[in-house]
Amino acid sequence: MSGPARPDPVRSGSGTSDLVIVGAGGFARETAQAVRDVIADDVARGRAPRWRLAGHLDDNPALHGRDVDGVTVLGGCELVHELPGALVVICVGSPRDYAARARLVRRLGLPADRYATVVHPTAAVSGSSVVGPGSVLLAHSVLTAAVLVGSHVAVMPHAVLTHDDVVGDFVTIASGVRLGGGTRLERGAYVGSGALVREYTTVGAWSLIGMGSTVLGDVPPGEVWIGSPARRLREAVVPALDELRAEGAEGKDAGSGPAPRMGSPVT
Repeated sequence: MSGPARPDPVRSGSGTSDLVIVGAGGFARETAQAVRDVIADDVARGRAPRWRLAGHLDDNPALHGRDVDGVTVLGGCELVHELPGALVVICVGSPRDYAARARLVRRLGLPADRYATVVHPTAAVSGSSVVGPGSVLLAHSVLTAAVLVGSHVAVMPHAVLTHDDVVGDFVTIASGVRLGGGTRLERGAYVGSGALVREYTTVGAWSLIGMGSTVLGDVPPGEVWIGSPARRLREAVVPALDELRAEGAEGKDAGSGPAPRMGSPVT
């Protein structure tokens, strides 16, 4: 794609802020590359880079002090509290434990203004769409019109979110996913690579959609659905069910409302 395909994000200031990425696995490495690409785009536009990529944090002591694709793992996740001036993005989780991001956000207890929102320069984000703090949109992802994306959402490359979609906090949208208009992905849902979701369909909180699946009807919370058309396979994995049960015990809606009206993606 030639040139940026999104509006310039609203920036919190004209200076350069340190940014640390919590996690050092695949998603964290992809996010680090997206951050480098944002920095390069800022320089190409003749403005000060918004971020300096300060390093990774990871709880695996074997990684401490190591370089991951040229970025140093500074220490464990709690080190974030010793870096009060740094912005943060949390990039953990996999289909085996897609609740990990929510647990880590809760454990660290940082205010929303500590979180960066990373939008790759080739992502297309309409002016009527909203992306919450801590979320990551990787290369060539698309938000067409009036899409609401919550906090700490992972949107992988070439995902397409169409008009009036609502994506709850902690959702993961894997590469090549296509969401029809008016789709609702509730809190913590995971949609696997290449899945298609029919318009005005709801995927329940902490449910998982298998890669390549075609979802034609609503999916209840806490279930795994696969196939074309998608059918129930089993309950979700235990960490996701634990999140779902905890939210129920606290009297919270298992889903998630629209992302807060924060204007364009916030960095």
